[in-house]
Amino acid sequence: MGCGSSKPETSQAGAVTGGTRSILQTSAPPPPPPPRGGPAAAVAGPAPAQARLEAVNRPDLLPKEPGQNVIQIEKFLTSGQAKRMDSMLANLEKDTGFRVRVLCQSYPQTPGLAIRDYWDLGKEDQKDDKYVVLVVDQFGGRGNVLNFNVGDGLKFALPNVFWTRLSGKYGTTFYVKENGIDLAIVNAIEAIVTCLRSEDQYCVNVPDQGLSMRSLGM
Repeated sequence: MGCGSSKPETSQAGAVTGGTRSILQTSAPPPPPPPRGGPAAAVAGPAPAQARLEAVNRPDLLPKEPGQNVIQIEKFLTSGQAKRMDSMLANLEKDTGFRVRVLCQSYPQTPGLAIRDYWDLGKEDQKDDKYVVLVVDQFGGRGNVLNFNVGDGLKFALPNVFWTRLSGKYGTTFYVKENGIDLAIVNAIEAIVTCLRSEDQYCVNVPDQGLSMRSLGM
């Protein structure tokens, strides 16, 4: 599925594997689950229709300086964590050509479509599609915090099952409650970098924790 696809594929774990347009223009919280069967559900009647979300485009929320690989609209990471992660991702791009970006937000405070111009990715007919954008949003604690937008050029190296397993391992509300959202982000990014730096540049399973700095290109 490319950047111009109409709908993203969403796994039960919460990972999004469509183009950046799909999640960044309308990064809204997931709707509440429908009522289960039984008398109460019958009395409640049909659920109200969801209002259509307009595309979000907020370049004013983005950093003034260009080239940041980690953008925190919502401060989920410490300044030290963000700086180390930014350096790690810059080294990855220099060594492999893979572009990994991180956006921490709290809907409705999201740059939306403006992020495509800032990072120069996810555009129509763009040939450089070896990228992944991790959008981190707690959505009020109602869903998986890790959402991945994967370019077509990276889907062979890291297929959909990898993203499902990665979000299921680190992005659940239980994991975040027990370990903190910062550790969820750090572990997810380190797993991605390790896979893209491996000899095969291919992963289906999530690497174990306790990764060496060398495996991360540091």
